[in-house]
This record gives sequence, C-alpha cells and structure tokens, in this order.
Amino acid sequence: MEDRGTLGVQIGGKHTLKDWNLGWLSITLGFPEAKTYEQEIPGADGIIDLTEAVTGDVKYKQRSISMEFDQLDTDYFDWQAKLSEIANYLAGQKFKIFLDSDPTFCYIGRLKLDTEKSEKAESKITISGEVDPYKYEKYSSLEDWTWDDFNFETGIIREYKDLQVDGSYQLYIPGRRKKIVPVIECSAAMQVTYNRKTYSLPAGKSKVFDIWLGEGDNYLTFTGTGTVSVDYRGGSL
Repeated sequence: MEDRGTLGVQIGGKHTLKDWNLGWLSITLGFPEAKTYEQEIPGADGIIDLTEAVTGDVKYKQRSISMEFDQLDTDYFDWQAKLSEIANYLAGQKFKIFLDSDPTFCYIGRLKLDTEKSEKAESKITISGEVDPYKYEKYSSLEDWTWDDFNFETGIIREYKDLQVDGSYQLYIPGRRKKIVPVIECSAAMQVTYNRKTYSLPAGKSKVFDIWLGEGDNYLTFTGTGTVSVDYRGGSL
C-alpha cells in the first residue's frame, strides 16, 4: 500500500486528505451478497432456485464500506470541530466516492461519521456506510475523458457520441459485469439490430428494454441516416 500521506478518498466535492487533512489508515470494503430466491418442493428432494428467473441475472444487496483515517498535523482541540464539519457534510447525502487507489471507478452511496469507532485520544476518524453493489466507470460513453487517470490494464475507451450513420453502422461495446439497458439518442428515426433482432428507434432519446448489454462482446448495428449516441457506463463488482 502507498504511503498514507499521499492517499485519500474523494467524497462528492470533498477530498479527505486535501480538504480535511485526514491520513488514510485502512479501508474495509465488503463484497456484495447475492439476492437468492429458493422455493421448497413439497414431497420432493431439494429446492427450486429462482434467483435468476425474473431478470435472467443475479441481483445483489448493498455492500458495506468502512474507512479509517487519522488527523495529520491538527491541534488536539480542533477534534470536535473536525467531527462536526465532517458529520454535517455527510449527513443523509448520497455521493459518488472515488478511492485514490482505484480512481477510474466510483462507488455510489451514503456515508456517516462512525462515532463509536472514532477515537479522540488517537485522533482517529472512521467513516462508514452502504454503497451500491457495483462500482461504476468514472466516465460514461458520452463524457470527455483524459489520459491522466486512464488505467491501461482495466480501462476501456468509450466514445459512442454523435456517431455518423449513413446506411449502416456497427458499434462494438465491450460490456462489464452489470447488465445495462443503454439510452440511445438518434437525430432521425432508425433501426437497431441486437442479437439478430431488429427494433425501431424514434428520433430523440429512447430505451429498448430487450437490449441488455452484458459482460463480454456486444454489437449494435444501426440502419438509417443521421447521427446516433449510446449512453453506457460500465459497472463491475
């Protein structure tokens, strides 16, 4: 792990190190638990597993997160003021949370100041809460991205905005673990083919709820004339 003096967590518009002078000691990020649905079979052995029956995919519960910090170079008597500042900022708010150790993804959830684990004598502060089961790519396919925070091992360059369709255009989308119905915006009415099925698209923004982009290779073939944009943001466990 890197020197705690160089790492922090971006919580909405606040950075734990830059704004609160908190040194990152440790983080505990639980793995999400699957939502399982099982039905007993009267008069027979075993059970019926209905976990994937409704959506064709496993759904997950929220995951817990706990982050421990200490105050760096802060007067002992500023302790209560610091606690109040952090508690007021976090109270009831939903944030995008970026870890400096994994800056290309964000977690989304609500955090709180964990007073039971915050120790005045050692100037330790613990922030904990619940976040969505998936971590999401920092940029959607319609947002500008930079090389500065691009991960060459796990990053995917997504540029699906204002694609020119002149007759036919095939768009390749490498999907992550979370299945997503993308928002498609067309400048004129078109058709899209996915998994050998063709759907009509109106001008403007729309969703086709039979198009679920999952993990692996996804191909969308647009037919018509005009421009098309596909809003996709990958999610990984």
